[in-house]
Amino acid sequence: MREKNNKTVYFVAYGAVIAAIYTVLTLVFAPISFGPVQFRIAEALCILPFFTPAAVPGVFIGCLLSNLLCGAAPLDIVFGSLATLIGAAGSYGLRGNKWLVCLPPIAANTAIIPWVLRFAYGSPDLIPVAMVTVGIGEILAIGVLGNILLLALERYKNILFGRCAGNAAAR
Repeated sequence: MREKNNKTVYFVAYGAVIAAIYTVLTLVFAPISFGPVQFRIAEALCILPFFTPAAVPGVFIGCLLSNLLCGAAPLDIVFGSLATLIGAAGSYGLRGNKWLVCLPPIAANTAIIPWVLRFAYGSPDLIPVAMVTVGIGEILAIGVLGNILLLALERYKNILFGRCAGNAAAR
């Protein structure tokens, strides 16, 4: 019973730390984290489900808090955060292949965020154009920065993520 409680505590703690890091990164880089052409550096954390399932709620809550604290439109708060949740859950589902982990968040954000930009902010860009601009930002943030982060953390995965219940790093 005690070990189950410890795993729960570690899961919540890891998720909270990831949410806090996501929020801080978004706030620090707020000028480039929002808008039709955005480069949200915090999205690189969407590769963390490769190491721990606690990253799925962690990046979702971090995105939700970031959108709330930066004054995003209600549709952005809901659907932008859901796009991150879908992407993180997809990353966890593909955790068996480290090179595929970045694809679900790129795809989810590229498909959802242009609609948010159009309906929440009245962006005049055509949806396909917005998909290209958002997609480029996601490829840079997750595909490039995220994979660099993944490679850097892989060396220390047992130290950093070894205690989190059900993590992929303990394999």
